[in-house]
Amino acid sequence: MQRSVSTIISGIAALGFAGLSTNAIAQSAEKVYKDRTVTILVGYSAGGTYGRTSLLLSEHLGQYVPGKPTMVVQHMPGAGGIKAANYFYNVAPKNGLVLLMPPEMTVASELLRPNKVKYKTREFTWLGRVFGQNTTLVLLRTAGITSLDQLKSREVIVGSSGKGSPTFLIPTLLNALLKTKLKIITGYRGSKPLQLATEQNEIQGIALGWTAWTTGRPTWFEGGNKSRVVALVQSGYSRQKGAEHVPLISEFLDNADDKAVAKMLGSAGVLGRGLVLPPGAPSNLVNPLRAAFSEVTKDKAFIRDALRRGLLVDPLEGAEIQKVINELMSTPPSIVKRARQLIFPKSSS
Repeated sequence: MQRSVSTIISGIAALGFAGLSTNAIAQSAEKVYKDRTVTILVGYSAGGTYGRTSLLLSEHLGQYVPGKPTMVVQHMPGAGGIKAANYFYNVAPKNGLVLLMPPEMTVASELLRPNKVKYKTREFTWLGRVFGQNTTLVLLRTAGITSLDQLKSREVIVGSSGKGSPTFLIPTLLNALLKTKLKIITGYRGSKPLQLATEQNEIQGIALGWTAWTTGRPTWFEGGNKSRVVALVQSGYSRQKGAEHVPLISEFLDNADDKAVAKMLGSAGVLGRGLVLPPGAPSNLVNPLRAAFSEVTKDKAFIRDALRRGLLVDPLEGAEIQKVINELMSTPPSIVKRARQLIFPKSSS
């Protein structure tokens, strides 16, 4: 059917107004960010994948944000990233000038530790992710453990940055579901201090992101069965590229509820290293910041710089992450209760 002239004119007008609206939003964001400094808050110390990724973003993202603000990184380590997330949600300015690189266990921590977590994950607005990674339990070969079965009969000491971190949650999950004997020592300030402690034989291993391992201590994996370390198991939805030889926790589980618990903690691999806006931030900043994040992850200079720093670029759009968050936060209460009982009994929560 042929459309009337008035209908066509109305359509053109609507497009024009939409264009004006988009332009107005960009101008509004430029007004917020022009000649300003944006702080990227990180809940871990410098040197690890959080520190390197936040620094990478601080050096490249600003050129794509309207107004081209200067970006700086602020570290607030503690409780496996929960300290910074709590501060960001409750105290940090909500004007768009402070962004958070949330801990990859953001969802799991809220579901498992409601009395310790002081934020609502659904109220964060995800801008995007640079990359995700599976947490992989790696032990020194001198520990004498080359399989999970052996780990069920011999105690091994592993380090952790806090109870909100995969360095604590994954070993605890393994102890609960597979009856391993991992003794967890908390208090380390991030992956770099943890790897140093392993190097000095202060601890015998760590459950760290695969990228943190392959970029932080790549030579440790060389030499086949004479390598310095052994990768035993990984947590995630599927085996990570480059670690296809390492089995998933879920592959050792038969019970459907236990598999669901493992999936909940495996969500860390999806969230990865990204940025969020706090609740209450101006809604007109969301689209410009998401667009800027999407553009920077396609920038050839950004990708080269990431590789130079030993980082991946495997982006996920903010809107897609938001969908994953909503799905995970809708985990059945029975599964959440099961996870809490396994990982955080009342006496230790």
